[in-house]
Amino acid sequence: MSLKLLALDTTTEACSAAISIDGEISQQYQVAPREHTHLILNMIERLLHDAGLSSKDIDVIAFARGPGSFMGVRVAAGVVQGIAFAHSIPVVPVSSLAAMAGVAMQETGKSQVLTAIDARMGEVYWGAYVQNQAGQIVLQGEEGVVAPAQAPIPAQGEWVTAVTGWGSYAEVMKPALGERCIVSLDECFPSAEAVARLAVPVYENGGAVTAAQAIPVYLRDNVASKPKVAS
Repeated sequence: MSLKLLALDTTTEACSAAISIDGEISQQYQVAPREHTHLILNMIERLLHDAGLSSKDIDVIAFARGPGSFMGVRVAAGVVQGIAFAHSIPVVPVSSLAAMAGVAMQETGKSQVLTAIDARMGEVYWGAYVQNQAGQIVLQGEEGVVAPAQAPIPAQGEWVTAVTGWGSYAEVMKPALGERCIVSLDECFPSAEAVARLAVPVYENGGAVTAAQAIPVYLRDNVASKPKVAS
């Protein structure tokens, strides 16, 4: 019986959806900030139509759980919960930073990637990933939200840097790597295709969760807090 997996990502400026049927992946992808709510539903509808499926035919849903844009992270989680609750479909949450690393590895053919998403307020969401001999993308240390100058750059090895907007952070972060930065992808975004590739083995190994457990990961605790009123 074929495995039919729907994957979504809306965590950065890029918006994408993908369907994987036994490892064959079709994707809808567009870089369109602030249009994710409208785009993602249309992308899902087109993918299901082209595959001759309806949402109830999906075996598992995967989504980029964050970190990333506060509203973007919530969009994917909300859509996934709606579909999963309606049809009792299991869910696989995937780190958006891991998905970025997957995109970078596929593009460059390299196996060590430092990922950074602009977190605003002078900080970045940060993660270091290595692809092991089994082809798994493995987090080194922990993901976090840090000032660029405090990013925990590994002391050894050659690395690809994959970021959503290196911009003004370049002069702070690149010198710490020096010649060990072998490729720099300055506009790299997660994709639903990468989410799907990461999610399949998790699902096959029993790592899916219920719709109620499909929650966003922000990393920054105060991301939704309201400004304090002076007394």
